[in-house]
Amino acid sequence: MGRSSPAGTWQNWARTASATPCRVQHPRDLGELVSTVRRGARDGLQVRAVGGGHSFTPVAVTEGVQIRLDSLDAFERVAGQPDGTTHVTVGAGIRLHALNAHLAEQGLAMRNLGDIDKQSIAGAVSTGTHGTGARLGGLATQVVGARLVTASGDVVEVSATQQPELFELARLGLGSVGVLAAVTLEVVPAYRLEAREEPWPLEDVLDQLDGSDGLVEGNDHFEFYWFPHTRRALTKRNNRVPDDVVRPLHPVRGWVDDELLSNALFSVANGIATLAPSTTASINEFAARALSSRRYTAPSAEVFVSPRRVRFREMEYAVPREDLVAVLREIDAWIESSGERVPFPVEVRFAAEDDLWLSTAYGRETAYVAVHQYLRLPFARYFAAVERIVAQVGGRPHWGKMHWLEADRLGELYPRFADAQRVRAEADPDGVFSNRYLDRLLGRSRPPTSRAA
Repeated sequence: MGRSSPAGTWQNWARTASATPCRVQHPRDLGELVSTVRRGARDGLQVRAVGGGHSFTPVAVTEGVQIRLDSLDAFERVAGQPDGTTHVTVGAGIRLHALNAHLAEQGLAMRNLGDIDKQSIAGAVSTGTHGTGARLGGLATQVVGARLVTASGDVVEVSATQQPELFELARLGLGSVGVLAAVTLEVVPAYRLEAREEPWPLEDVLDQLDGSDGLVEGNDHFEFYWFPHTRRALTKRNNRVPDDVVRPLHPVRGWVDDELLSNALFSVANGIATLAPSTTASINEFAARALSSRRYTAPSAEVFVSPRRVRFREMEYAVPREDLVAVLREIDAWIESSGERVPFPVEVRFAAEDDLWLSTAYGRETAYVAVHQYLRLPFARYFAAVERIVAQVGGRPHWGKMHWLEADRLGELYPRFADAQRVRAEADPDGVFSNRYLDRLLGRSRPPTSRAA
């Protein structure tokens, strides 16, 4: 069954969830993963897999068997397809930074990425991780197949043509129907991006978002960060350029921007705001003005990913794109009227409509509004207010980030939610892969009766 390690207490990156499982298993291959799942189910223990621990929720928490997938990190194969696309199969435990490096060696890349690369591929796709781009979907839309270990210990290969309903929850289903052993991704030839990062007045950003040549449609990848208590935003426009367009970022400039300003000084600023909340508006104004414009080219993964060393809590909601501006204005009004002090910027990204059952972008063009709070500052009042605001436009919470919605409300937000519940019940009738948090989200699943520890 692979190496066991002392149970102890596990915590996620944001320190918002912890667990003390009775068993911690590190399977080294598919056979050991199967044995681990079978033994856990036989002993009546709930089984949850964990990757990088970057989910802000208790989705990986268990008092039963915690499976750590780090050893299942092989770059298995690259296969050209009759339609000219390329598929790669990788172990579910591979971290995104390692995946990106392997792809680059093969002259390949992911079509789109988020800005953190510490997650496992299994965790990233299962929780709906996404990047930004009006014509692009989240990471799960790039999954074309999966190898799944079910509650009975069977190994099944699933795809759009092989058990397609099970595939829906295997690629984006919070680990509710089994443990991912491997994932097959559709990838693209490696490409370079030109990054343009500029501070803009917030009103100019909001006025120029839409239209065929607007900021969203007019760029391959667009996002912006608004600094609460100010009227300023940092815009990021990333667009593909030919391979011979080379405009490197000077290493010193990169260190100053990404490490000194965005991490070291940002950490100090949040510490000051924690001790002296009245300084928050001034700190945000200074931070927004301290960021200068920069323009450079690099391989795609190097542009997408940013170092994140300041710990925070986060909630992110997907809203219909046409409602974004109204939502931001209402959040701004609440912050100023409430007296709440928010030293972290609000992040706004975009995604294309897709048809994945549990995708936050299911059936609609989507804007994502992510609110953050520093680890040492209270967050509940701020996040609850934002949740009330986005509820008015049918906001859907990111599955890997904090929120307070439960199955009844989620069923109203997702047209295929009942199908997801049905497939979960069929795949795991005894609740082997359940936990209290998952039952809150998807509806109660009957837990197994413990017979051994």
